[in-house]
Amino acid sequence: MSDNHSGDDHASTPRFLASDNTSGICPEALDYLHRANEVDDLAYGNDTWTARASDAFRALFETDCEVFFVFNGTAANSLVLASLCQSYHSVICHQLAHIETDECGGPEFFSNGSKLLTVPGDGGRITPEGIERTVTKRGDIHYPRPRVVSLTQATEVGTVYDLNALRAIRDVADHHDLRVHMDGARFANACAGLDVSPAELTWRAGVDVLCFSGTKNGLAFGEAVIFFDKRLALDFEYRCKQAGQLASKMRYLSAPWLGLLESGAWLSNARHANAMAQRLIAGVSDIAGVSPMFEVQANSVFLEMPAAMQNALRSRAWTFYTFIGEGGVRFVCSWNTSPALIDALIADLREAEAEIAA
Repeated sequence: MSDNHSGDDHASTPRFLASDNTSGICPEALDYLHRANEVDDLAYGNDTWTARASDAFRALFETDCEVFFVFNGTAANSLVLASLCQSYHSVICHQLAHIETDECGGPEFFSNGSKLLTVPGDGGRITPEGIERTVTKRGDIHYPRPRVVSLTQATEVGTVYDLNALRAIRDVADHHDLRVHMDGARFANACAGLDVSPAELTWRAGVDVLCFSGTKNGLAFGEAVIFFDKRLALDFEYRCKQAGQLASKMRYLSAPWLGLLESGAWLSNARHANAMAQRLIAGVSDIAGVSPMFEVQANSVFLEMPAAMQNALRSRAWTFYTFIGEGGVRFVCSWNTSPALIDALIADLREAEAEIAA
């Protein structure tokens, strides 16, 4: 990826930092999308682009895994959990997990009723102890039997699970015969933040299946579902078809992924986004009334700030979310977030600080 990131060097209206979903398509993905459009190919995933992208994932993860492409993260997570559970099973996840708070009951719907059992945990992370308490809370036939542990990497509050945490979760999962699913909406950012390979951060640490997001990493749309335990992928293609996730022109989902993987942009995009988050948190460290809510370990920054300062930012056309706790503001950096954009936000926060103090 070029070092010339295409953010605004001058304040524009609006100025997007609410989500990495607001960013455009990165050049590498767009290039491969155009290439896939030059010559016709077979449909429904039988094309050469999908085969090449699948092989590229196997090389990236250093293992023979099953790879599927779907349109979005809700479908990826929901269909995977449905494939791992029967309707009388349950899924253990953090109380802030996306599958619990933001997927409109999709996991429950596609699994015909598997229940999500939520647990607390500092920094958006569940712990082996939390899993143990949940599994052993009840063991009678009247309670949905725990079957899966679902982890979000990076978490909903921008933190990450390191290798030790993942291995400890795998240990308790093995003890109770649980599968481990990873919602990798920002998996690339976690790899970049930890400086750990995709293989180390998944199957070598005990992850059975990963939903790897491309949308938040420079694609227009598209997620890769990667089964490291291939036995768990049985009939998954039928679930995709039934759920309307089998793309007839699959090459337009898979070719942009190949652009990310062959160029290395999947990682350089994430490193850049993480660096912009670090630039932001460093730049606001001495602003009165602004304090971090969580450690910045990926590309998201959560800040406590007074309502007056939030209003001042909105009046200057900044976009952000405030759904994590009262007073909490989330900024998310992307592959094309420029240093100038971050510096403009910091400058506006300083102006707001002065206005409030006056």
